[in-house]
Amino acid sequence: MSYQQPQPGQPQQPGWGQQPPAPKKSNAGKIVGFSCLGIVVVVILFAIGGAILFAGDADDSSSASKPAATEPAAKQTKGADDKADEPKKEKPADAPVAVSAKKATFKKSVIADNDNYTSVQVTVRNNGDKDIDVNPLYFSITDTGGSKHTAELGVDEDQMDTVKLAPGENLTGTITGKGTFTAKYVTYTDGLIGDSVRGDVS
Repeated sequence: MSYQQPQPGQPQQPGWGQQPPAPKKSNAGKIVGFSCLGIVVVVILFAIGGAILFAGDADDSSSASKPAATEPAAKQTKGADDKADEPKKEKPADAPVAVSAKKATFKKSVIADNDNYTSVQVTVRNNGDKDIDVNPLYFSITDTGGSKHTAELGVDEDQMDTVKLAPGENLTGTITGKGTFTAKYVTYTDGLIGDSVRGDVS
């Protein structure tokens, strides 16, 4: 069948001499483009957040490493006499709480079922400007082997009392651990989770 132009004067049929309509564009391209753009934005946000976190860690680690770098230099200038005083420097006189300890004989109470305990006489002094709480449960004993012993309640007649110490006050009593061992130091923790203060056993 051959294609013929309509004769002049004849009505044109639909579609003759007109361009075919343009095909409808699909929105799939736009959706894919916006999805990719969203992923790129999320990746950039994560990258910025990570850079901020790592920058903060770097600042912390650099500031933490600076004092460590200066400590060896300070230690090199110390004499032999200064090294003997190092334990005293761990608990300066102006610290809010001072702890001292010495060996004591275990005095069995009516609650104790045997003599298999070790007692240490401990003195706590409040050097701060606020009241502090003292409780036998706030103490632990560490032996010469590095083992930690929690306080056993009521087994020693001279057990440390549970009191509130005002500034300038001190209290002496025994802290007792289960078993027979050689005590090295006593640790007092303010309120179980507060700051810890150590006192060597003399």
